[in-house]
Amino acid sequence: MGKKGKEKNTLNKAKHTKLVNRKKNKLKKEQEMRKERLKAILNKHSDQQKKEDTN
Repeated sequence: MGKKGKEKNTLNKAKHTKLVNRKKNKLKKEQEMRKERLKAILNKHSDQQKKEDTN
């Protein structure tokens, strides 16, 4: 038989899940930003190399 009354841990579990998902999203966003910055740096460097080679 199930328990009667209020369910025990559902609020804490929901809050925890929300916080964990927020943390995961933050990490993913930071990794994407890092990749974009690296791509920009590499593109800038390759453009400079091309300009130096043509001169």
